Amino acid sequence: MEDSKRSEILAKLNSWGGENLAKTLGILFTDVSDETLTATMPVEPKVHQPYGILHGGASCVLAETLGSCLSVLHVDIEKYAPVGTNINSNHLRSKKNGMVTGTARFIRKGNTMHVSEIEIRDEKGELINHTTMTNNIIPR
Repeated sequence: MEDSKRSEILAKLNSWGGENLAKTLGILFTDVSDETLTATMPVEPKVHQPYGILHGGASCVLAETLGSCLSVLHVDIEKYAPVGTNINSNHLRSKKNGMVTGTARFIRKGNTMHVSEIEIRDEKGELINHTTMTNNIIPR
C-alpha cells in the first residue's frame, strides 16, 4: 500500500464518527496494510478495573474497534454494513500502565462474513489479549 493511501485511511479512521467510545478510551489507528489494521490505546486509570489493571472490557473495545474497522475497509460501505455478531476474548496478561497495541488480521474474508483475529501486545511485545471476532456483512 502506498504511503499516501495509508495516511488517507488512517486520517479517515481517526476522525470518523465524532465522539465515540474508541475516542473516549484514547484509541488511535497507527498503521494499515492490505490485510491488517493496527491501533494503540493508553493504559491509565480510565481503562482500569478496581484492582488497578487494564479492564478486560477495554481490551474488548480495542479488539472490536479493530475488527470492525478492518471489515469496513474491505466492503463497499454505501451498500453493506459489517455488524459484529460474536467476540471471544482471552485476557492473558495484566497491564497497569503504558501503552497497548492491537493488530487485526483476517482469518476469513468472505462475501457475507468476516472473521478476524486481534492480538493486543504491550511495549515489550508480550501478548496481553487474544481475540477473535465475527462480523456479518449485511445489505444497508
